[in-house]
Amino acid sequence: MNNMGYLNFKTKYDRNPVIKLTDHDDHVYEGFTNIHEQLRNIKKGVVVFETYPGTDLSVLKTRIIDGLNPDQLIFIEQYAKPEETINQMLEYNLTDDRVFGKYSYHEIKDFYDLDAIKTINENIDKDKLTIVYGFGASLIHFDTLIMVSLTRWEIQLRYRQGATNFRIENQDEDILRKYKRGYFVEWRVADRIKDQYINELDYVIDFNEIDQPKMISKAGYHLILDEMVKRPFRMVPYFDPGVWGGQWMKEVCHLDPNKQNFAWSFDGVPEENSIKIQLGKTIVELPAQDLVQFRSIDLMGNRVHARFGKHFPIRFDLLDTFEGGNLSLQVHPLTEYIQETFGMTYTQDESYYILDTKDDGVVYLGFKENIDQDAFKNDLRKAEKGEIVFDADKYINKFPAKKHDHFLIPAGTIHCSGRNTMVLEISACVYIFTFKLWDWGRLGLDQKPRPVHLDHGFKNLQFDRDTTYVKNELINQIEPIDEYSEITGLHEREFLETIRYTFDDEVIIDLKGSVNVGNLIEGTHAKIMSLDHSFDDYEVHYAETFIMPAKIQKVKMKCLDPKGCKVIKAHVR
Repeated sequence: MNNMGYLNFKTKYDRNPVIKLTDHDDHVYEGFTNIHEQLRNIKKGVVVFETYPGTDLSVLKTRIIDGLNPDQLIFIEQYAKPEETINQMLEYNLTDDRVFGKYSYHEIKDFYDLDAIKTINENIDKDKLTIVYGFGASLIHFDTLIMVSLTRWEIQLRYRQGATNFRIENQDEDILRKYKRGYFVEWRVADRIKDQYINELDYVIDFNEIDQPKMISKAGYHLILDEMVKRPFRMVPYFDPGVWGGQWMKEVCHLDPNKQNFAWSFDGVPEENSIKIQLGKTIVELPAQDLVQFRSIDLMGNRVHARFGKHFPIRFDLLDTFEGGNLSLQVHPLTEYIQETFGMTYTQDESYYILDTKDDGVVYLGFKENIDQDAFKNDLRKAEKGEIVFDADKYINKFPAKKHDHFLIPAGTIHCSGRNTMVLEISACVYIFTFKLWDWGRLGLDQKPRPVHLDHGFKNLQFDRDTTYVKNELINQIEPIDEYSEITGLHEREFLETIRYTFDDEVIIDLKGSVNVGNLIEGTHAKIMSLDHSFDDYEVHYAETFIMPAKIQKVKMKCLDPKGCKVIKAHVR
C-alpha cells in the first residue's frame, strides 16, 4: 500500500510524552481500592461527584460510589428537563447543520427542574452521608466536591462507540452531530462549572481509563497546574484516518502500519489534547485545557490573555497526504462572518508549512486571474448535485510545494493541500470552521457524502486573492532577522507571527511576552534549556510540537544532531 523510507533516519517521535514531577505520591490515589480508602474517611455530609459529560456513570456508581455505603444516593440527572425540552432550548445553538452550531452561553441550571433541586437542597440530612453524582451534581450544596475529569479525545472515541450526549438518546446519531452538541454546548457548560468551583474542589478524578482511575488531591491538582507553566512541555498526540489520509506519519510517528492511513495528527491543540504528568509512580492524564482555564496568564502571557481570555489562540497539527489524496477545496470565514454567524470572536487564519513532499506535491491557493465568478459558482453547484466533476484546475492556482516552503492562508482565501505533501498546519485556533467547497467526489469513511457548505463559502471567498496576490503576499514571505533566524509569516491580516531558526549548536529564543508553540522541523532531536535553571532540560524530537509558556520569557535550544536543526515557532504578535 505504501513505500516506506521517506526519511534517511529513524525518528525518536514520542507518542506518549509524560512530564515527571517526582516525590509527590502523597497527592495521588491510583485504582478503586486506594480511592475507597481515602474517601471512606468521610462519614457524613454531602459528597458531590460532578462528572464531565461522557463519564461512564455506571462504572462510577458501581466501582466507586457504592463502596462508600452512602445513607442516601442521588443521581442528579433524573431531575434534568425532558429531552424534548432540552432540544427546544438548544435549537438556536445546534441548528440544522451537521457540522456548525452557535456558541452556547447556557449554565447547568438551565438544564434542570430547579424546583426539584430546591426541594433536594432543603431536605438533605447533613448528619448522614449523602452522595450526589452526575453532570450537574454541584447544583446540590456540598461539603466535599470531587470533579470527575475526561479528555476531549476520549469523549470523541466514546461517541464512536455509542456514547450519547447529555440526556439525549442518540447512540446511533451521526458522529459529527454528537461532536457538535459537545463542542458548542456541553463542554462550554461543563467548563463553566469547573471555573465556578476550581477553588472549592477537594479532589479530581482522572477517569480516562475506566478500569484504573486516579484521584488527585486539591493540592496535587494545583501543584500540577503550577509546575506545568514553568517549563516547556508536549501534549499527548492523537492520530485519525481520513479519506485523503497518507502514509508518512506511520513511519515518522511509529503508527500501526496495518491501518489504511492516517490523515491528521493533533498534538498542538489544548482544547482537544491532554497532558500526562507523573506524580511519584502514578501517571495522571488531564485535559490540557485546564492549563488554559486556570493558569491562563502564566501560560499565555498578559498581552495574549488580555486579547483572548481563556481561549488558546495557536494551533499546530499535521496533515498527511503521502500516497493519499487532495484535501477538500475549502475556505475559512472572515472575522466579521464568524462573529456574526457563529458567535466566535476570531477566525481561523492559517498557513501550510511543508515538512516534506514528493516531486509532484502541490498546494492549491487563490484564484487564477480574471476567472468568471458566476461560472465558478455554477460549476460548484452542479458538482454538489453530482451533475459534473468540478474542474479545480480551471479556476484555482496550483503551486509546486517543496520542503520548508511556507504558504500563508488568511481567512477568505480558497485553498487545499494536494496529495504527496506533509503539512504542518499553523493556524489561529478555532477548531472546526472550515467551509468545504468541493471534495473531489468522495464519500467519507462513514460512507456518507462529506458535507460541503457552498452558501457559507460563497459569502467569504475573496476573489481578489488571485495569482498575483498569492505570489506577492502568500508564498515564502521570508524576512531575515539575524544569522540564525528569519520571519516566515504570517500575513498582515493574521495575528500570529512565525519565526524559523536554523542552527548547528545553540540559539536563544525570545518568547516575546506570548506563549509560543514550536516544532522541530529538521534534525533528529534538540534540547530546550533554561537560562536561569528554573526547569530541567527538555528534549524534543523531529516533527514533535511543543509549548513554551510565556512565564519562561526566554529559552536556549541546543541542537543534538550533527547535521543541524531547524525549529519553527509561532507567537501572538
